[in-house]
Amino acid sequence: MRQDQEDPYQRRSAQVYAAADRAAGSVASPRAVLYDAVLLDRDGTLIEDVPYNGDPEKVRPVPGARAALDRLRAAGLRLAVVTNQSGLARGYFTGEQMRAVHARVEELLGRFDAWLVCPHDDADGCDCRKPAPGLVYAAARELGTTPSRCVLVGDIGRDVGAAMAAGAAGVLVPTPVTRPEEVAAAGWVATDLPAAVAEILRRQQAVQPSTPPTEPVRTALVVRSDSAGDVLVTGPAIRAVAAGAERVVLLCGPRGRAAANLLPGVDEIIEHPLPWIDPAPGPVDPEAMRSLSTRLGAVGADQAVVFTSFHQSALPLALLLRMAGINRIAAISDDYPGSLLDIRHRVPAGVPEPERALSLAAAAGHRLPDGDEPVLRLRRDAVPPRPADVGDPGYVVLHPGSAASSRACPPEVATRIVGALADAGHRVLVTGGPDERAVTARVAAAGGTDLGGRTDLAGLAAIVADASAVVVGNTGPAHLAAAAGVPVVSLFAPTVPFGQWGPYRVPTVRLGDAAAPCRDTRAASCPVPGHPCLSGVDPGDVVNALRTLAVSGGGGR
Repeated sequence: MRQDQEDPYQRRSAQVYAAADRAAGSVASPRAVLYDAVLLDRDGTLIEDVPYNGDPEKVRPVPGARAALDRLRAAGLRLAVVTNQSGLARGYFTGEQMRAVHARVEELLGRFDAWLVCPHDDADGCDCRKPAPGLVYAAARELGTTPSRCVLVGDIGRDVGAAMAAGAAGVLVPTPVTRPEEVAAAGWVATDLPAAVAEILRRQQAVQPSTPPTEPVRTALVVRSDSAGDVLVTGPAIRAVAAGAERVVLLCGPRGRAAANLLPGVDEIIEHPLPWIDPAPGPVDPEAMRSLSTRLGAVGADQAVVFTSFHQSALPLALLLRMAGINRIAAISDDYPGSLLDIRHRVPAGVPEPERALSLAAAAGHRLPDGDEPVLRLRRDAVPPRPADVGDPGYVVLHPGSAASSRACPPEVATRIVGALADAGHRVLVTGGPDERAVTARVAAAGGTDLGGRTDLAGLAAIVADASAVVVGNTGPAHLAAAAGVPVVSLFAPTVPFGQWGPYRVPTVRLGDAAAPCRDTRAASCPVPGHPCLSGVDPGDVVNALRTLAVSGGGGR
């Protein structure tokens, strides 16, 4: 939709579905930053792990801890400790002894803004013992922020699991007690506490422009030519560009057009396939490329920002943009760009795709406006009403398919998951595209409602927005859930890194074999017989994941 046909208040991302609006305990922040606070596990992360320690004299900080924490304090980040202490429940030490240990920790490492302790044992069934998210929620409230603006640093999978289940970022700093499968499943791994702190601060700084554009940006051309999910995760960066430009034109491919229609901040869309991006391209058509270059030149862009995934090249398009007469071009490029780029940006591996794109926008001089959280968002006016016949909100959506079969949940596994969810009292809607009707019918027959082929992407967004949770692989509906703030049970095939492509800033539980042989292959079709990364998912674990996410079998949260 063109700018003159659209309410600019909606277009500039005011009226939107947004994770920040739905998150429990949401606290508005005037600053568009990634993090307000850092939460730290105690034993093995801040201090050497002495089992069930009640003696202050045995407290030994890990190397570099004090200097690292002081860097965080100097950057204005609030600090809290979130720690499981089952020794209290087991009677190995008293509350007074524990407080003496904490006083010694602060004597050695400086003051913390809050201490959050789970005093229970696993058998107590509390909601605060990590990997349950209770301590993260409590810490965020204590610090006056939201979990999505927190990052938790810990040494075992329970720490990362608690962070993810609350929608916070989780950093794993392995020690000799960390299991290999915990390292494989973590989306963000650091070698030690100082390295974790350095990367937290680097990511925080990367989304803040060092200098604004040297000239006003009347028209910005932004590019994301890929699938629907790729376009959705670029949304925060496009909003950042829109905040600093009078007009934004988005170039996308046919596979991403439906998602492009949902993004705030876009005034006009140009749809055109790019053969160096598409996974099954036809031959390069010189006439089509000349036509595209002419069309891009007619945009009259003052600046172009070319967003790509970490394995794609922006340089072929940069050449076309130069031929179109665009003088300021920014892109991420590890390859030498010659004179094709004015801003050649680089990003370390492992950064979440939304932040990777935000950092490029910042390098081009753009930032999200104050009050706009760096979360995924959809235009409210682009999402239709939810179909009345799907029933009241509070259902669980199961989306078993994916455009890349390597990331789809095997139908037999999805069928068992629907049966287990129905037995646990959940109302399940099974969604899929027109070409997935046979699969959704088979899966839904186990106790769900079949919606296969009934909605386009915008209609699916409406259904997802009223769900209590979404069970889905690494595919577009996971990002629709993130945009609506709906918790995700992520059946994540590790063909691409979870830290880059997992659901962004939304409560999540990850299931599946993170160390399967397909790991990091980027395969579109499963390269391993039997689809082992997801074929072993236990339906009972999906039911338990929903409990962790506080999604009840009665349809509530």
